[in-house]
Amino acid sequence: MDPVALESSNTLAKNGHTAGNIPNDGTGVVALDPYLEPFKPALKRRFDKAQEWIKKIEKTEGGLDKFSKGADTFGIHQNDDGSIYYKEWAPNAKQAALIGEFNNWDRNAHRMTRNDFGVFEITIPPTSDGKAAIPHNSKIKISLELPDGQWIDRLPAWIKYVTQDLSVSPAYDARFWNPPASERYSFKHQRPKRPESLRIYEAHVGISSPELRVTTYKEFTKNMLPRIKSLGYNAIQLMAIMEHAYYASFGYQVNNFFAASSRYGPPEDLKELVDTAHSLGLVVLLDVVHSHASKNVLDGLNEFDGTDHQYFHAGAKGKHELWDSRLFNYGHHEVLRFLLSNLRFWMDEYHFDGFRFDGVTSMLYLHHGIGTGFSGGYHEYFGADVDEEAVVYLMLANELLHELYPDVITVAEDVSGMPALCLPLSLGGVGFDYRLAMAIPDMWIKILKEKKDEEWDIGNITFTLTNRRHGEKTIAYAESHDQALVGDKSLMMHLCDAELYTHMSTLTPLTPVIDRGMALHKMIRLLTHALGGEGYLNFEGNEFGHPEWLDFPREGNQNSFWYARRQLNLTEDRLLRYQFLNNFDRSMNLCENKYGWLHAPQAYISLKHEGDKVIVFERAGVVFAFNFHPTQSFENYRIGVDVAGTYRVVLDSDTKEHGGFSRVDSNTRFFTEPLEWNHRRNCTHIYLPCRTALVFALESTTTPNGH
Repeated sequence: MDPVALESSNTLAKNGHTAGNIPNDGTGVVALDPYLEPFKPALKRRFDKAQEWIKKIEKTEGGLDKFSKGADTFGIHQNDDGSIYYKEWAPNAKQAALIGEFNNWDRNAHRMTRNDFGVFEITIPPTSDGKAAIPHNSKIKISLELPDGQWIDRLPAWIKYVTQDLSVSPAYDARFWNPPASERYSFKHQRPKRPESLRIYEAHVGISSPELRVTTYKEFTKNMLPRIKSLGYNAIQLMAIMEHAYYASFGYQVNNFFAASSRYGPPEDLKELVDTAHSLGLVVLLDVVHSHASKNVLDGLNEFDGTDHQYFHAGAKGKHELWDSRLFNYGHHEVLRFLLSNLRFWMDEYHFDGFRFDGVTSMLYLHHGIGTGFSGGYHEYFGADVDEEAVVYLMLANELLHELYPDVITVAEDVSGMPALCLPLSLGGVGFDYRLAMAIPDMWIKILKEKKDEEWDIGNITFTLTNRRHGEKTIAYAESHDQALVGDKSLMMHLCDAELYTHMSTLTPLTPVIDRGMALHKMIRLLTHALGGEGYLNFEGNEFGHPEWLDFPREGNQNSFWYARRQLNLTEDRLLRYQFLNNFDRSMNLCENKYGWLHAPQAYISLKHEGDKVIVFERAGVVFAFNFHPTQSFENYRIGVDVAGTYRVVLDSDTKEHGGFSRVDSNTRFFTEPLEWNHRRNCTHIYLPCRTALVFALESTTTPNGH
């Protein structure tokens, strides 16, 4: 990281600290990137807009802290005296009533009072025996009278638990989640410290079993958490937690923003999952969807108060053409309350450690990235196409999160490469901690689709892996859930295709296709891990080359679960080669955990040899050597090494344990000589077999067996 970024505070507060004499007016990012100089007015404008919101919220709400506690008052709650309090914003409605099983859905039984801002509220006293008038887990709705006299029923916008009974209707039912104290989950473990090197395991609870059904939170806790820990990951990114009516949407068509999906179990089970992860030293990130919302009316936010512009923009501006969903109005006071409170709710109620913000590109631009390519010209990031209200919302979100939770982690899914997205707010950045390196998986897929092995462009590969914005941290990945979805192929499917079904058994001959596929699968992942960023991400199952694609039950596949599962049992079968890829993934993560290359400065690449297909670089004091040549191994291959000493191999993709041939003796000691080579002060000679990656470290850092 750049010292300026490191020394500047991630806050919009007027007392926010910037390094040196850098201005605290939103233009400080120019110190890191002088090419931003012409865009100072735009940088200052969005910074000022964020400041204006903070001042307004301070004046009208008592500050961002209080403002973001909306979930404490909005929605339905039981007070200490047993009474029930319910509050809802529905400005277009004339009247409102709370209805449910508790009052036989009678609109006249519990009418609500309305204030001048269109906020309705009601307090329902306890029953004569002191119990809450609305029983735990009973169904409720809000009924609203529109200006034309029509009554409509909606699920409360801040509802925390909704359930679906497909035998009755695809629409969800809202339930008052209010378990007795004896049934509430009590957190037992502190949040782990924020990792210096972020190694993320991206997971979906529902597919985390080989069985043809939806996996539960309880099963994920019992079976997946120890597995993830054992593989050397220190963070989990949970997808599809916010409630979504359509399972096949992968969780990206959210209906109920405060409800944890009930298809995997009740809310208390998710709390246990997060708490157990914390006990293992794992941080848990939520894949949060604030870029759009489901268009569902009966059980979503759409047309909640009878208009199309309560939470969303009116007309075409409020609709996403490709996703067929609704787009938030980030410039509205109550929408900001809803979204900022939503972030805080997931942090406080479920003890999440941060967020991966989905669809940030769609948020940042009025064109939402539809039919638009990004050339990298700075005018694309600061022109009329930018949605400054959305940019300011993201700045406020990062301000809130980083002020309240110093160890929080925020990750932006942005394909556009917007400058300053991951720079501190005091410098005029948007305040994210990391961005996803979305160009890297695209590069690997393109190479595997279009190039023969001998045609691989080593220079272009290393350029793409290191082409990231100075001072902004990046999470690299070779593939994510996007590449696993039906219609695409995972790396292992691209590499091996049909032979995955016939030749992954150790009882069958090792074919050239499987040999190549396994070797490249390991090399691609290690090269991405070591060179591509300051964090690393893997999608569940891809670490061992999971066969087949991911396809959720839907009408088009006869509602089959066959592809909506991860066959994690494949690594447990000693007669299958998947175990070797799984072993390598663990070895790779544990090696990084020891040497810490992800939080070290960018690598120095000393060799990119197109003919030999060799890449050599150093990072965090370790030396990486990759030979992508399909047939040529190199003996006594001279490589540059900056620090003199005796080196040992600490990671070898070619060991038997990793499904290779053990062509390199793990006991070999490599001595440097003071001969400058490839702009390094010293050199040594190594044996570098074809399609093999080796990592060397100073002998003094290794244990006796070199690991």
